[in-house]
Amino acid sequence: MSFMTAMDIVSSQLSATRKRMNLTASNLANANTTRTAEGGPYRRKDVVLSAATVNSPFGNMLHDRLDASLRGVAVTDVVTDPRPPRTVYDPTHPDADANGIVKLPNVNMVEEMVDMITVSRAYEAGVSTLQTIKSMAKKALTIGK
Repeated sequence: MSFMTAMDIVSSQLSATRKRMNLTASNLANANTTRTAEGGPYRRKDVVLSAATVNSPFGNMLHDRLDASLRGVAVTDVVTDPRPPRTVYDPTHPDADANGIVKLPNVNMVEEMVDMITVSRAYEAGVSTLQTIKSMAKKALTIGK
């Protein structure tokens, strides 16, 4: 495995983590949105992550068997949470039905905050890994001096 392959793997993780953070931010921003273009309240969204082949030009040139077995991560889908919307009684709300019930998004603020912390830590771990790879590559260049 080359340093470039390791960087490709980490960069795929950072990209997927960034997409997951964007969705978490969207969920938090729309936690009280009762109207959407599709009709009804906002529906929580989440990413589906799966292992993906790392496209490393350096590894492809060497046809390294180890590189062929390494996997990065990719966002393969964005899914809508199937949980039903929350309901509250608020007859003064403009989106209340005839019984005064308002359908609110199925976004749980605590769950989203935990997701945000988890994603933030995963991103930090990826950046730290990238810095370690860079440091190793620098030290490898000084071996012949």
